[in-house]
Amino acid sequence: MRIQISHDLLDRQLVDVDGRLIGKVDDVEFALDAHGTPYLRTLLTGPGALGLRVGGRIGRMLALTAERFVSDRPMVPLRIPYGFVARIDSAVWLRIRAEDLPTSPVELWLRRHLIGKIPGAGRAGG
Repeated sequence: MRIQISHDLLDRQLVDVDGRLIGKVDDVEFALDAHGTPYLRTLLTGPGALGLRVGGRIGRMLALTAERFVSDRPMVPLRIPYGFVARIDSAVWLRIRAEDLPTSPVELWLRRHLIGKIPGAGRAGG
């Protein structure tokens, strides 16, 4: 399948196999195979990836703002191997469930410091 990265992937919504929204494709990562041919290895999502893609003062501000929510710096983007992509149309559909991906650092911080302090939040979603 031939795709145009900036047109077909970047800023597309990521959707897991159950139809849940995960985020957006903020950047991509390439690798070289044994013959030196580049291939799309990973989709990157999260404010850190978006900040690097945007670049300049605005990109740095995005990344620094997001890093205020994490203890490990610099904040790494969520990396989704391209092999997990089932199809690409108006969204990027994955073959896996959101629970099978690592949790983003910002989401962990929000759970720990905000959502976890809401009375009854421990019973939600169960």
